[in-house]
Amino acid sequence: MDCYTANWNPLGDSAFYRKYELYSMDWDLKEELRDCLVAAAPYGGPIALLRNPWRKEKAASVRPVLDIYSASGMPLASLLWKSGPVVSLGWSAEEELLCVQEDGAVLVYGLHGDFRRHFSMGNEVLQNRVLDARVFHTEFGSGVAILTGAHRFTLSANVGDLKLRRMPEVPGLQSAPSCWTVLCQDRVAHILLAVGPDLYLLDHAACSAVTLPGLAPGVSSFLQMAVSFTYRHLALFTDTGYIWMGTASLKEKLCEFNCNIRAAPKQMVWCSRPRSKERAVVVAWERRLMVVGDASESIQFVLDEDSYLVPELDGVRIFSRSTHEFLHEVPAASEEIFKIASMAPGALLLEAQKEYEKESQKADEYLREIQELGQLTQAVQQCIEAAGHEHQPDMQKSLLRAASFGKCFLDRFPPDSFVHMCQDLRVLNAVRDYHIGIPLTYRKYRYKQLTIQVLLDRLVLRRLYPLAIQICEYLRLPEVQGVSRILAHWACYKVQQKDVSDEDVARAINQKLGDTPGVSYSDIAARAYGCGRTELAIKVWVHAQGTRPSRAGTLTWVRARLEVFTVLLHLKNELNRGDFFMTLRNQPMALSLYRQFCKHQELETLKDLYNQDDNHQELGSFHIRASYAAEERIEGRVAALQTAADAFYKAKNEFAAKATEDQMRLLRLQRRLEDELGGQFLDLSLHDTVTTLILGGHNKRAEQLARDFRIPDKRLWWLKLTALADLEDWEELEKFSKSKKSPIGYLPFVEICIKQHNKYEAKKYASRVGPEQKVKALLLVGDVAQAADVAIEHRNEAELSLVLSHCTGATDGATADKIQRARAQAQKK
Repeated sequence: MDCYTANWNPLGDSAFYRKYELYSMDWDLKEELRDCLVAAAPYGGPIALLRNPWRKEKAASVRPVLDIYSASGMPLASLLWKSGPVVSLGWSAEEELLCVQEDGAVLVYGLHGDFRRHFSMGNEVLQNRVLDARVFHTEFGSGVAILTGAHRFTLSANVGDLKLRRMPEVPGLQSAPSCWTVLCQDRVAHILLAVGPDLYLLDHAACSAVTLPGLAPGVSSFLQMAVSFTYRHLALFTDTGYIWMGTASLKEKLCEFNCNIRAAPKQMVWCSRPRSKERAVVVAWERRLMVVGDASESIQFVLDEDSYLVPELDGVRIFSRSTHEFLHEVPAASEEIFKIASMAPGALLLEAQKEYEKESQKADEYLREIQELGQLTQAVQQCIEAAGHEHQPDMQKSLLRAASFGKCFLDRFPPDSFVHMCQDLRVLNAVRDYHIGIPLTYRKYRYKQLTIQVLLDRLVLRRLYPLAIQICEYLRLPEVQGVSRILAHWACYKVQQKDVSDEDVARAINQKLGDTPGVSYSDIAARAYGCGRTELAIKVWVHAQGTRPSRAGTLTWVRARLEVFTVLLHLKNELNRGDFFMTLRNQPMALSLYRQFCKHQELETLKDLYNQDDNHQELGSFHIRASYAAEERIEGRVAALQTAADAFYKAKNEFAAKATEDQMRLLRLQRRLEDELGGQFLDLSLHDTVTTLILGGHNKRAEQLARDFRIPDKRLWWLKLTALADLEDWEELEKFSKSKKSPIGYLPFVEICIKQHNKYEAKKYASRVGPEQKVKALLLVGDVAQAADVAIEHRNEAELSLVLSHCTGATDGATADKIQRARAQAQKK
């Protein structure tokens, strides 16, 4: 254990930081990282390098090269850049590469270097050119912020739904700011910039001068800014060598550190894990890396090579020409187990298991010590949790063996946490493999930051279909969500391989997919048709029907369908629209096939077909989809929804009509909220709209919205309870609980506080829980003795059994005896 902590570095008295190698990089870089534009995607994502970005010393005829690598340095794509000069690179949340050009055009490329689309940041940017750009991420998507040659800022908070915002002008700004960054406050993107000793905050309406609380005097310029991964904290590096750290709201100072270096750092990023009390910033110069926080000393590393920092949710990735490393705060469970001379229950259990393997009697001594303290359950949980935070499989196995060993001496330990950890680590180790190159941590994967569905999507994006299918089968995911979805993606990719014959592609798809449920052959055929492979589209469809004799019937029936499909394509090109529709009307089979075709290729024609047949139900559904798929303006969307509601009324579907009208009303209200409050409300569900208002402190608006849409009181309380707990605004939560009698009781208050790991707050509400749920509430806050007294008073056998199941170790022995005596007395009576 002592040797295991050799790479641990203390930062003050409360935290350790460690740096370990993720990969040895085999990429053949011909230039230094400093000579390239670099972008690395978060969550263990890919790395993009644009070599020779229009440097003056290079010949003008030399085209720059855009290279894309996995996090392990495996090449994914390489292409000559044939467009204009690029100012900045960045990755979107969907792992699309955004290349911001000097003329304000943003070119979007896929992971394999395939061009996806492009968009412009506006005429003003085009006229004044781009000086600097940032790609940033919010909960709504990925955004781009631009600094123009006129020293004005333009940004879009979501490039998937492009809405450009020209930020207010900074008074008297004659040159580019020394540094700037994007902040997200109250779900709105802001720009913070430094001009000499002054700081300005730009929002959608005004430019405000701001002052840092507690900043050391003598500052004449800010040289670097860094916002934390969650946008909650901010750090600024000054020309005096001080680093100011505080909240992103600029209202509270956390600490200040003097690094005694006045040169501007190359990079500065935050390095903190969620729920940690320690806040740290990593600062990089040419050959020095420094970790600073609320301590008098810092941690320093020597950089042998030019390096690049990638901020992550729970640490910092650091890559260079030869290595890719991860720097993070040692998690609490690992620190408890592995720190020198630790007597934590997890440490004793790990030692007991090792001694047991040696057939030593010390194993019994360690185990007996844990049991006498009543900490065996805690020891098992510590080992399971620590295993998740370890990168090396050998150490993971050692900790899981210790947990399994400890479980053997527990009667009622729930197996779910152990089983899930084994599954999660097997998946994580698979994607961390050098050939895959996705170095995900357990915290990002398990704590809903990157779900299994998103991970599968990323494997599909890398065309790692076999691994994605193996993971689905191992986790036993439903076929529609897992294997079927992946096979459908594989088939759509397969039809784009134009170097393979139509017959071979169709046969391969048919053999692989067979009767797999949830796979739409029409989608695959439509993709083939969209790629200009009409014959392949027909063959895919024919093969699909041939594999389903119960539905397809005889071979004659299959051939008949093929003939109809072929004739349809011919007639569509030969006849005028009216004659073609009249022909279809008398041919049900042909009409059905043509509708399938139109769903993927010609939506307007599909609408005309529904109109012709007076199919108002389908027409209403069509306009619902169109309002979201095609319309960007709120007025156009509301108009489409109104048309849908009219169609539903004609179809005598009053429920759908009323629901559509409610959606129109909600859209108008969301637009009004955006205009009055800022932030993003459009396209949120009703519940999410209420939650967003609560999170923004607009409680009265949330309550009015609930009344307008008749949200039940119980549901509103649940929404407000969840929102305030997520904000960890315990004071407001307590006020809310006392505003009137809770329609959902007070047990949910206890449960949600425990879920947020705040037992102190949970105890406040345990005393207010009704008698029928009192025992459960007391057990949740760990008051086993009082729970026993209540259960004995109620004379409820189920409650007594529940309390007994929570009595572990010597400390609860007296409580267990009390319950047994109460049972005996009840039996005598």
